[in-house]
Amino acid sequence: MDRIRTDIVISGGGVAGLAAAVAFGAAGFDVIVVDPAPPVTDAAQDGADLRTTAFLQPAKAFLDRAGLWEPLAPHATALDVMRIVDAAKEPASTRDFVADDISDAPFGWNLPNWLLRRVMVDRIAQMPNVTLRTGTGFASMVARLDQALVRLSDGTQVSAKLVIGADGRNSAVRQANDIDAATTRYGQKAVTFAVTHLQPHGGISTEVHRDGGPFTLVPLPDVDGRPCSSVVWMDTGPKIAALMALDDAAFTAAANTRSAGVNGPLTLVGKRSVWPIITQIADRITAPRTALVAEAAHVMPPIGAQGLNMSLADMASLLDLAADNRDTLGQPAMLAAYEKARHSDMRLRVTGIDALNRTSMAASPLIHDLRAMGVKALHDAAPIRHRLMKLGLGAS
Repeated sequence: MDRIRTDIVISGGGVAGLAAAVAFGAAGFDVIVVDPAPPVTDAAQDGADLRTTAFLQPAKAFLDRAGLWEPLAPHATALDVMRIVDAAKEPASTRDFVADDISDAPFGWNLPNWLLRRVMVDRIAQMPNVTLRTGTGFASMVARLDQALVRLSDGTQVSAKLVIGADGRNSAVRQANDIDAATTRYGQKAVTFAVTHLQPHGGISTEVHRDGGPFTLVPLPDVDGRPCSSVVWMDTGPKIAALMALDDAAFTAAANTRSAGVNGPLTLVGKRSVWPIITQIADRITAPRTALVAEAAHVMPPIGAQGLNMSLADMASLLDLAADNRDTLGQPAMLAAYEKARHSDMRLRVTGIDALNRTSMAASPLIHDLRAMGVKALHDAAPIRHRLMKLGLGAS
């Protein structure tokens, strides 16, 4: 069997892997991206990812660089305010973090994950130097001084200068390189769904805290003339299982109770889906001829829109290094620079989100009081508030 030669093999055809393929392809690299399952690009299809992603300002810059922002922009909903509502006690306390305080642009823009896949797949189809192979995945690799020899699950052999693992929390690339990952399980799950509501969202993303985990509403475009938001509702596994067992009317009633009425009465739109909540960090993010990005490197609870935005920061860093080292792509010095640039930031943000999630889960009234006091202190001191918002956007 003839061996295929390319610059980069990307394992993983989710949003992260597809984004990486487009970005590296746009930079002039020859790319093969593989995934055992074809991307689901229609919300009505079985297996569609009904979650949404809030792209923060640095992520938009990355998408723009890859030529993806222009086709995505008409479908994006701006996030101008991050609102935190502590509803553990009556009356609920509310604090707003406003993008205008630190920037002329919104904090970010919200987009459905299934739509992201569709736009990225369409873009790849237009790129002669990028090949998307679905129905086949990464099987194994052998790293040599000048190349990596990759075997795909259909027996195809590929020679590449760099292998990028963008294949999720159970990454085959990470496992093939004997890289361990530390995992924290919370006994939590998240149910995701969309709702319409009477009150306009006004570009406000709202996290409502009680216990068990946050209930987060993120703005979407109107549906049938009514304001619409995506919802991520985190709670213990048994509570989420009980919620999923409810019919639509009972589930909608429970969602209205949990939302504390922040956007007025909610009406369920479309399907519900469930996702496990964990924190995970790889012991290292490089190996010979190999770099890990996105959930292959780090997984965290969906708080503060950090997950995929961190993933795109990984890719932006790796892309910059690749562009500066075209003749030495995938060699040890380049990979060491990537490890140095990203791994400590990953650990810092994963630790921070872990702490926020534990605080949000807590049922103790004392913890509730401390949480409310902490949010008030962070919000009401303007210099701290501004620094916190910049850190949330990815500033170091």
